[in-house]
Amino acid sequence: MSEPLVLAAPAVPRLPPARAYTERKPLKASRLDQAAAKVVGLVRLGFADWATRRYARIARRATGQADEVQGLSDEALRLRIRVLTATLRARKGFRDADIADAFALIREMSGRVKGQRHYGVQMMGAAALLDGRIAQMATGEGKTLTATLAAGTAALAGLPVHIVTVNDYLAERDAEEMRPLFAALGLSVGVIKEKQELPERAQAYGCNITYCTNKDLAFDYLRDRIALGQRASDVRLKLESLHAAESRLARLRLRGLHFAIVDEADSVLIDEARTPLIISAPAGSQFGPEVLSRAMEIAGSVSTPEDYLIDAAEHRIILTEVGRERIADLAASDDPGQDSVWRGRVTREGLVRQALSALHLFHRDEHYILRDGKVVIVDANTGRVMPDRSWSDGLHQMVEHKEGCALSGARSTLARMTYQRFFRRYDRLSGMTGTTRGVAAEFWTVYRLPVVRIPTHRPVQRRHLPDEVLPDEAAQWRRVIERIAELHARGCPVLVGTRSVAASARASAHLTGAGLPHTVLSAAQDGQEAAIVAQAGQRGRITVATNMAGRGTDIKLGPGIAERGGLHVLMVERQDARRIDDQLAGRSGRQGEPGCFQAILSLDDPLMDASLVGRKLARHLMTLLGPERGQAFGRRLLRHAQRRTERLHGRMRADLLHSDQMQDRILAFAGHSE
Repeated sequence: MSEPLVLAAPAVPRLPPARAYTERKPLKASRLDQAAAKVVGLVRLGFADWATRRYARIARRATGQADEVQGLSDEALRLRIRVLTATLRARKGFRDADIADAFALIREMSGRVKGQRHYGVQMMGAAALLDGRIAQMATGEGKTLTATLAAGTAALAGLPVHIVTVNDYLAERDAEEMRPLFAALGLSVGVIKEKQELPERAQAYGCNITYCTNKDLAFDYLRDRIALGQRASDVRLKLESLHAAESRLARLRLRGLHFAIVDEADSVLIDEARTPLIISAPAGSQFGPEVLSRAMEIAGSVSTPEDYLIDAAEHRIILTEVGRERIADLAASDDPGQDSVWRGRVTREGLVRQALSALHLFHRDEHYILRDGKVVIVDANTGRVMPDRSWSDGLHQMVEHKEGCALSGARSTLARMTYQRFFRRYDRLSGMTGTTRGVAAEFWTVYRLPVVRIPTHRPVQRRHLPDEVLPDEAAQWRRVIERIAELHARGCPVLVGTRSVAASARASAHLTGAGLPHTVLSAAQDGQEAAIVAQAGQRGRITVATNMAGRGTDIKLGPGIAERGGLHVLMVERQDARRIDDQLAGRSGRQGEPGCFQAILSLDDPLMDASLVGRKLARHLMTLLGPERGQAFGRRLLRHAQRRTERLHGRMRADLLHSDQMQDRILAFAGHSE
């Protein structure tokens, strides 16, 4: 299970969870439920096809009004919008005819204000969002503009709308870009930014449409729960607002969870759902440097596999019985007096386990970077830094000690939430993503979100070249450099995709050694992200990008690049899920442009840690099978390791959800239910 992310909070009294909002009925991810999801899979696909045809009819009806609404004056168009607003607010739910009318008017207003009129497929995607579905739209199809149709229609109907993006830059960029359109519709737009104070955040959430990141949104919800405290019934809160000197309602940021449109829904609702979100406050005491040093010394004195096992797939350390006895002996010999820290078995083994984790599982420039003498976590899903987050249970302090940084204070938990529980609390939830490969059933099982595939505006011209698998990293990089040099000589732009900051640094070293000019985009350069990505399609440009950094920013092709085959994407490491590989591939060949994608991999790929076949044996088998069959074997081996990792992460998400639900039951039994 991923280590929990902890957000620092001021020291406040610890309060039990409160009934801040109502959650949908919990969905049990049982075997029976999973089996039922598989049984009805084909039926749901049939309904999805029916839904697609329905959305196409709505789009045709909206575009059929184009000539009429284009002939309206500005004042007449605004009057039509006001009439539609009254109609939408008088009805319960969204009728297809009203949706088509709203889309036609918003589309025309967008054309006048922004010079952009929505395509038919964008209107289909927006109809799916209003219907509470996941709209699967290919990369580059204009999801930002698609969201304006659904958000505008819902806001005109009186629903507060949250448009959830994956990073602060995209939230602010999209809000500012779409503000003129929403203002012309008579709607207010707010944006949640880093380091905003409560009044400013409450004002942003009070707008008709609010752009925010998933982490800001979830943490603000947790802060509201803490502010509400216990016994926060609607009647009590209303009486407080009327008679109390200061009502708890005045300390809230959010005004409820009504309608959310989640951009990059697979990243937010699936990938990041493995990590619980925690708000903490300074604890009364912590282990000092001397205790951490001793834990590190003991960790350096034990050996694997006799004393402990490293489970790289689940990212954890497992102590053996022999190891537990050895740790007890080492603690006793180092401290004859057996002070209280080392006397207890649970505390003793927990300290050593965290020390072993810091040494063997958490690596600089992969899981974190050093910035201004501090350990800053790197988001495993996006490759971006998270300066206000920390690992829990003393792990962060252990990593700081390993790196020689000043120790941050220990913290205690005030409130805890998973994304699964949080997003299920919305009255209406929807999302957009480029691919749902392998997770469509989970979207339904956990969130009750069906997936609808939206066709592309233009036919896809991207070429997928066969994967190449080399026996080791040295051979891989010789081939990668050879391929990049060949493309660079032709003037083709190249985007190299890696998994970590360290892998980007290795790629940069190889390119520098070959004399190839390039730009590196990683967590260490997150502030320049958009500018770097925007230039990645220019002639002869070589860009190295960590994970999905730059997601949401278009790569526009420079003059003459289409004739050279478009942007070439090279993947040098497999991601934990195939759909993330697909998203990397989708950076090329957008909107019918030419492009090319190829994976050049090696058996030293980190994903091979999850393989049932060791690297040494795999190399031997590849040699025995010969070039052609050996390549096929290597490709199957890496795909199998990727599928094992996908299944493991799915179990981790299910376990986390089950743990959260069990916590709810315990709190309910104790009289602190939400």
